[in-house]
Amino acid sequence: MTRLVFFCGHAGTGKTSLAKHLLGPLARATGEPFCLLDKDTLYGRTSAATLAALGQDPHDRDSPLFLHHLRDPEYQGMLDTARENLALGVSVLAVGPLSREVRERRLLDRDWLGVGEDVALAAVWVRAAEETAQQRIVARAHPGDDWKLAHWDEYRQRRFEPAGAQRDDLIVFDTTAPAQADYDALLDRLVRTG
Repeated sequence: MTRLVFFCGHAGTGKTSLAKHLLGPLARATGEPFCLLDKDTLYGRTSAATLAALGQDPHDRDSPLFLHHLRDPEYQGMLDTARENLALGVSVLAVGPLSREVRERRLLDRDWLGVGEDVALAAVWVRAAEETAQQRIVARAHPGDDWKLAHWDEYRQRRFEPAGAQRDDLIVFDTTAPAQADYDALLDRLVRTG
């Protein structure tokens, strides 16, 4: 059995840091090989070059052009890469905001993902207090965050917390100030998934 684990949430919540923190312990606990697929690492440079070639701000991931023409192909490419690794027996930690997919409850939909019953699925919604997320965004000083910081009030309106049916199958992890026991509990839950 292989595993596909999503780490999703808003900017500055610590999705990538959490996935990196858990990759080694998960591999040791399960005895399975894992790889990390971070959407920004996979496609950030390509999307920046595409936006620049079209005369747009290469770092604006909030522009209508990006959201309507590049966002979904990035996610589909990440899922294609995940499926290739899963077929080779390599479990995958996939990192990206994936907020639309969480709202539409797609992350555990095997038909939408294109994976069989032999793949254990989990989705971790990574959250942090808004102030903490904003401080992290400022501290990392990534050009892709410029729009968010310049339009924080508008951006914060898009931040949401899954509720009701959206939250049913998600594992929620708060990175504002987690203790080691919180990491251990998450690791245990992911190991038991599947």
